[in-house]
Amino acid sequence: MSPKAAKKSEDISADPFMERRRASLHEGFGLLGGQFRFETDDARLLRLVKHAYSRLPPHRFTAAAPRFLVRLALTSAPLPSIHTESEPPLFRPVVAAAKTLCGAMDGANFVAVSPEQQSALVVVAPEMLDFPYHVRYEMLEFAVYLLASRAQGLVALHAACLGRDGQGILLLGPSGAGKSTLSLHCLLQGLEFLAEDSVLVRPDGLLATGVANFLHAREDSLRFVTDRGCVAAIRKSPVIRRRSGVEKFEIDLRHPRYKLASAPLRIGAVVFLSAQSAPANALLTPLRKAGLRQQLAASQPYAANQAGWSDFRRQVSQLPAFELRRGEHPQQAVEALEKLLPSLRARGRS
Repeated sequence: MSPKAAKKSEDISADPFMERRRASLHEGFGLLGGQFRFETDDARLLRLVKHAYSRLPPHRFTAAAPRFLVRLALTSAPLPSIHTESEPPLFRPVVAAAKTLCGAMDGANFVAVSPEQQSALVVVAPEMLDFPYHVRYEMLEFAVYLLASRAQGLVALHAACLGRDGQGILLLGPSGAGKSTLSLHCLLQGLEFLAEDSVLVRPDGLLATGVANFLHAREDSLRFVTDRGCVAAIRKSPVIRRRSGVEKFEIDLRHPRYKLASAPLRIGAVVFLSAQSAPANALLTPLRKAGLRQQLAASQPYAANQAGWSDFRRQVSQLPAFELRRGEHPQQAVEALEKLLPSLRARGRS
């Protein structure tokens, strides 16, 4: 055995889990109210992280942001036989034990999150590098969102959020309800974008944060966009395929034409998207408190079982709430939402 090999063998014996060795590559980003440090020995994994989180406005709830560590490791284990060329195995939360939350695709691709220690481990097989969208949205975000929400006591919502001048409108509805299409047209009209599909809210004060890196739009939603240059740019975006089989353009929002919320937005209104149609002057229908609470519970089963939900529901029940029905053109819905914003700013100052 060569001296170099012998030394490596000694190192493995003394530190089999490599607990004392620092990763050779790292990057830090302000995300979701915290300061995240990502560490890895693989440049491809670091590029994936940078593609997801670089050039985003750093949101903070407090002057001293909590610090989180996410380690990413590449394994040599092959994917199981259920793997297909078109799609990797389904990622599922699998177990919670000893204050550690775990999710996995298979034995070679898994995530372990410890909110108490404010750290996470993301283990990826080399074959998964052919599926960067799935690694980012199913594994990396599993770690990042769990750390940020559990450690800071934030309520995690399946929702979109846009606004202006510090005030936000929470958009809720099931997948396919039109949150992304509406968000796209709000962006094109100059509204500030906070998040497309996942929003974290601090119950005390209803400040909301999210990751405003990408927006996903279907081809058929572009028929309403009149700016040909914008349409041409969107069509140059990569195309991702959802688990449902739906294909969408992945629009990178870190471009001067789009406005991203520079700080957490204070939720001022809640809007539930409806599939029903209505005239342009009657798209927004007010909801009573009972209706708001009922729709909240029905649309947010995960959040409703988390700590902080009772405080969040009590606070959000004091806000104006609406059902937004569909008009002939998404621009009509944007105009309806824009009319809400002045009253929200006035309400926030009172």
